[in-house]
Amino acid sequence: MLISQPNSKILFFSTLYELLKPLFVGVKKFNALPDPENPHFPADQEFSGLHPQWRQRLRSDRPTPSTEELLSGILAGDRVALGRAITLIESQRPDQRESARQLVEACLPQAGRSIRIGITGSPGVGKSTFIEAFGLYLLQQGRKVAVLAVDPSSRSSKGSILGDKTRMEELGRHSDAFVRPSPAGDSLGGVAQKTREAIYLCEAAGYDAILVETVGVGQSETAVHSMVDFFLLLLLPGAGDELQGIKRGIVEMADLLVVNKTDGDRVEAARQTQRAYRNALHLFPAKESGQPVQVLTCSALQPSGMAEVWKNVVDFQQSVTASGYFEERRRQQAAFWLEESIQRQLREWFDRHPEVRTAWPEVRQKVAQGEWSSFKGAAYLLDLFKQ
Repeated sequence: MLISQPNSKILFFSTLYELLKPLFVGVKKFNALPDPENPHFPADQEFSGLHPQWRQRLRSDRPTPSTEELLSGILAGDRVALGRAITLIESQRPDQRESARQLVEACLPQAGRSIRIGITGSPGVGKSTFIEAFGLYLLQQGRKVAVLAVDPSSRSSKGSILGDKTRMEELGRHSDAFVRPSPAGDSLGGVAQKTREAIYLCEAAGYDAILVETVGVGQSETAVHSMVDFFLLLLLPGAGDELQGIKRGIVEMADLLVVNKTDGDRVEAARQTQRAYRNALHLFPAKESGQPVQVLTCSALQPSGMAEVWKNVVDFQQSVTASGYFEERRRQQAAFWLEESIQRQLREWFDRHPEVRTAWPEVRQKVAQGEWSSFKGAAYLLDLFKQ
């Protein structure tokens, strides 16, 4: 009987998800599932953590809004429309590329009116808890907050847990907040390929504080630094381990260091970490922005220290705006992402080339077995691509 009803696929997978809820260990309230009774069902990001085949099946039964409808919804501050728009620009379907491009271009005149803050740190440092506490504080200050949380993707299934929406439950319920978890995929630094475009859409929707959370500290976290105005590095109490565990390049990029979890019996350890990093920062070169890097402490659980963190961000923005660095930095970022977009598009064209796809397995095998050098293999495939 169920099979003959409309939207049977949606109902089937929704029921299946309900049965799988207990498997999500540590999630008290799994609220990432769509509600079949909701007029907006299925909503925007609910399926983005699933295996691509599941996502396609679930989305195939819902109407696709036009670019004009999405733009109208975004400009009106409609969170459902914003979520669907981000889903569109994240889509890998070639037939949706032009619509996504037109939507981003239409939003550009309304973009750029926010402070973009990148937040990173080692796994376990409490990024999501900090972002919720910090976001709630910003809401109290009259800000509209958008959180673009990038979740790690499985290399085997290509799915991701997307637990940030449940970890930031209180923030996500607020009418002036938007929390969007996105799968990182294979993009550098754990940053979803379309995060920069998603920032534009959020700004067009009226969000004036954009928080970009990343998977964790890694060599290629420069991708985050290249799309935000302010880069915040969270640290754990314990100076010795931290100084060894955080790569120097990440510390050099940071505009502010914050020792989280400064509560309970970790207060003294946090203060030691603060002192250690203050001393270490004297050995680093001066920032291009000309602004000194401070080391603060906070507790996202209590919460405490959020006012000091926000004051540091505001003071930084005012200083670099007055010096002209703020606008110059954004121009540099736009040029950087132009080059990145060209490289990504060229790689997509290369991977889709029929002759390259046919020859790839044999060439890869010859290179792996030492019959060909990697240079010869690359030259052979590029010659096929250029034909």
